Amino acid sequence: MYTQPENRNQTEKLTLTALAKMKAAGGKIACLTAYDASFAALLDTAGVDLVLVGDSLGNVIQGHATTVPVTMDDMVYHSRLVQRGLQRAFFVVDMPFLSYSTPELALANAARLMQEGGAQMVKLEGSGHQAEIVSYLNQNGVPVCAHLGLRPQNVHKLGGFKVQGRGEAAGRQMLEDALLLEQAGADIILLELVPQALAAEITRKIKVPVIGIGAGPDVDGQILVLYDMLDITPGRRPKFVRNFMAGAASPRAAVESYVNAVRDGSYPAPEHCFD
Repeated sequence: MYTQPENRNQTEKLTLTALAKMKAAGGKIACLTAYDASFAALLDTAGVDLVLVGDSLGNVIQGHATTVPVTMDDMVYHSRLVQRGLQRAFFVVDMPFLSYSTPELALANAARLMQEGGAQMVKLEGSGHQAEIVSYLNQNGVPVCAHLGLRPQNVHKLGGFKVQGRGEAAGRQMLEDALLLEQAGADIILLELVPQALAAEITRKIKVPVIGIGAGPDVDGQILVLYDMLDITPGRRPKFVRNFMAGAASPRAAVESYVNAVRDGSYPAPEHCFD
């Protein structure tokens, strides 16, 4: 049965200010997804800085081919579970497909994730055209992580899971989008499947923390789907994923190894990056 370790109530909760200080100091932010209280507690005690309830639960928990079928009720439910397992880690929750198509709808659904699910921040996929929604949420006190690059909710529109931002025009557009979203009030930028050089340029020019998944080592932090890095997810492992269970005595040891590898810069290695 799930119980919290006795000493966890002594741990200070991480905040956006703390994450911003990590960026300013050149420290790396270690992030992972979680979908239940037990794994959330494991990640928390292993030193993970940011925990995301990703709509990737549609893939790894529900067995869907994409994240599109995930609902707001799904996200609220799993957020409640994860929130109960966290003491230290900063807590972010994905807004699912079509839950933020207008500023008003975005605010109503963000309120659910924060009030019912306990989220400290919501994450939405988009580009520069989402600046109005990000600004509206910001004005109403909702912290936002803006997700650029590969956007899994748009996988049908993008034509598959492909690296984004290749070529001068596409790279310039992504940088402009990142700057626009930061100006609109985004507190974190997440880059997925982005060439290493482009991710490094965006990180240099953006003042808020930049978190990468398949975006190379020069961003401010890394995030992976928990089930991927524990080698649980069936099928072919994405290029950017390292199996941290290899040689680990336990899932806890694997997560601690991941945190250490992010902090010391040994992950991601060149074989996990894109040109």
